[in-house]
Amino acid sequence: MTYSGQVTVGGPADVHELKDLMITKIAVGPMDNNAYLLRCRTTDEQLLIDAANDAHTLLGMIGDDGIASVVTTHQHGDHWQALAAVVAATRARTYAGRDDAEGIPVPTDVLVDDGDVIRVGRVELTARHLVGHTPGSIALVYDDPHGHPHVFTGDCLFPGGPGRTTRPEDFQSLMSGLEAKVFALPDETWIYPGHGNDTTLGAERPHLGEWHKRGW
Repeated sequence: MTYSGQVTVGGPADVHELKDLMITKIAVGPMDNNAYLLRCRTTDEQLLIDAANDAHTLLGMIGDDGIASVVTTHQHGDHWQALAAVVAATRARTYAGRDDAEGIPVPTDVLVDDGDVIRVGRVELTARHLVGHTPGSIALVYDDPHGHPHVFTGDCLFPGGPGRTTRPEDFQSLMSGLEAKVFALPDETWIYPGHGNDTTLGAERPHLGEWHKRGW
């Protein structure tokens, strides 16, 4: 079936099958958070992005193979409600941005900086530190050697604009980071946000000027 990226809480997951990587997207919790399970198709190793809520549902998606690691994109509570339970059940190694780790009430095994590589099997994800939504938000870039890039943006980029910021300087910082580290990628780049539907950089790029003008 064709991947749409449209998921609802209580509904089925959607699976994006790439040549080297399988990406399973599911929605959980009262804030409609997206969680993403990445599976290396060569080794079957798995990684979870954002154990946001509903550990039972997430563990069901993970299955008997477990996960080697779980990455928390940022410190906001709706993105780690199930983290303790998932880690207890899987003994997964935890990753988070260096400047957000203190705000996550589960110990972070690996502090992530800009440009760090996180591996799931033979697949490599490059972390991009984006300051503005939180001090230590990270996006994860998979530069598919067989196609276009795929980026897991947490709450830093959605269809229609950047994530929420509270001060003008935070907005400017987030926009600068997005333009330098995310929008430098090609239009075909697929965006997987922390809430809601997916998008592409090509769909969002024409609106950068509008976002700057409105200031959010």
